[in-house]
Amino acid sequence: MTAGLVISASASGVGKTTLTLALARAYRNRGLKVQCLKSGPDYIDPAFHAVATGRASVNVDSWAMASDAIAHLASRGADADLVLAEGSMGLFDGVAARGVSGTGATADIAEMTGWPVLLVIDPSGQAQTAAAIAAGLRDFRAGVRLAGVVLNRVASARHEALVRDAMAGAGIAVLGALPRHAEIALPKRHLGLVQAEEQAEIDGLISEAARFVTGHVDLDAVLQAAQVWSPQPAARSLDITPPGQRIALARDAAFSFVYPHMLEAWRAAGAEIVTFSPLADQGPDADADVCWLPGGYPELHAGRLAANRRFIGGLRTFAETRPVHGECGGYMVLGAALTDADGVHHEMAGLLGLETSYAKRRMHLAIGSPNLPHPCPGTVQACGCAATSFTTRPSSRSPTRRLRWCAMRPARSSRKPDRGGATRRAPSSI
Repeated sequence: MTAGLVISASASGVGKTTLTLALARAYRNRGLKVQCLKSGPDYIDPAFHAVATGRASVNVDSWAMASDAIAHLASRGADADLVLAEGSMGLFDGVAARGVSGTGATADIAEMTGWPVLLVIDPSGQAQTAAAIAAGLRDFRAGVRLAGVVLNRVASARHEALVRDAMAGAGIAVLGALPRHAEIALPKRHLGLVQAEEQAEIDGLISEAARFVTGHVDLDAVLQAAQVWSPQPAARSLDITPPGQRIALARDAAFSFVYPHMLEAWRAAGAEIVTFSPLADQGPDADADVCWLPGGYPELHAGRLAANRRFIGGLRTFAETRPVHGECGGYMVLGAALTDADGVHHEMAGLLGLETSYAKRRMHLAIGSPNLPHPCPGTVQACGCAATSFTTRPSSRSPTRRLRWCAMRPARSSRKPDRGGATRRAPSSI
């Protein structure tokens, strides 16, 4: 039988991902089949999940997805022994305005599935107060159940004892306590962790994390705390219309932010996906109906992309007759230029009249709904919802000529829409 557990915390940076990866590998080492999920619009963590479990991980998002779409995605864990759903930010953190089935909070997923929450608590700089925080999270929402806590980065045995005693007094089970251990720290950069595919040593790091956690967490107690779960057999498939019959998809270290379930849904609908590598100076397939430039880290490879004339020329030629979709980093490459963190100016495709600069960091994180002036297959009715967008870029943009705009309405309020640009032949998504 399958059991499910949500791993969350009081805030970002507490150790959710490291614990999720360690538990997934530790249970896999015991011979269990483990399926991971990620709450929220995160492209990076699921790739680490896949390394830890040997199975593709998918995203579930209550703001962007209908509950039956979430059930469908979660059902891929039906043949697993354990499903671990890693949260994002703090347990109850989401947007102010409710979306399709919730605010995007991890707590929404816990309540929908009925899975209890394993809470990661970092008691650095505190002791008994950690129990007050855990108790507040436990009691904040009636439909969310707490399985227990794992303490992370405890300073000493005395520190651990103080926190454990306070947790016991609050009626909260401590299922593990992890001392500080620098050897399992995962490298980070803007937007999150350095991508799994860029780290040759990632499998060894996860194995070390599993060994460490096995010695400090009661794995049997955590497994017993998970909720036995039977996925609904009626969970419908995703209603996603591919952007074309033959899709040229940029795929390499600069363009890697693609949800696996989207590609699966496109293929299930009969579309053919032909990948190409801009970093290898390849252009989009000439026989494709649409070109798709996903997000990633083009700013780390801006000089190389600018020098790859076959890629730039092929993209410009393609855009003369067929649509080109760019999101996040792909959107930046469609612009006129990209300035990297060292202040070096690199010419890009010039299909959109904007320039992006990393010379002065400006982190912008938001969720919103675009009002598109023209239909754009592949971006609407995705996962049972209206068109949605998640943006997080430590950069600034400046328009270089007048563009046709789409309206971006933030999820948090009725604020006037932001604007994103599109040319006539190259519709884009921010």
